[in-house]
Amino acid sequence: MYKHILIPTDGTEVAEKAVKAGIAYAAEALAKVTLFTAVPEYEPPGEGAILARKVVSMAEHDRESQRKAQATLAEGTRTAREAGVKFDTDYVQSNQPWSAIVAAAKRNGCDAIVMGSHGRKGISRLVHGSQAFDVLSHTDLPTLVVR
Repeated sequence: MYKHILIPTDGTEVAEKAVKAGIAYAAEALAKVTLFTAVPEYEPPGEGAILARKVVSMAEHDRESQRKAQATLAEGTRTAREAGVKFDTDYVQSNQPWSAIVAAAKRNGCDAIVMGSHGRKGISRLVHGSQAFDVLSHTDLPTLVVR
C-alpha cells in the first residue's frame, strides 16, 4: 500500500478530478499526500516591456507565483481537510511541469503519483505536449493517470 502520494495539479477540471481521486485513495489507504503545482519561471523583460515600463521584478514575480500556487492548491487542501487526509503543499517555478513533478516526488519522498491527463492525441499532443506522458516516461514510481 502506498504511504505518500504526490498529487500535481494545474487547477484545471481534469487535474481537480485527479486531486479528488488521489485524496479518496489516500483516505482509504491511510496515506499522506503532497499537493503540488508548478508555476511559470521568471522571464527577463524584453525591450518592449522595458520601453512600456511594464517590468516585473523577480521579487514581484516570486510573490505572484506564491499567490498563484496557493490559489491553485486551495481546492485540494479543502478536499484533503474534509477527508481527514494528512497533507502538505509544495510548488516550484518551472517551465517544464513534468520535470518539476518528477523532482517533487523525489524531494518529498513520495512512493506514488496520481495526476490528471487531458488525453490529447495526434497533432494536439504534438502542439500542447503531454505532461502525463512525460512523467510516465521519466519516473519509476507507480503513476495513476486520471481522465
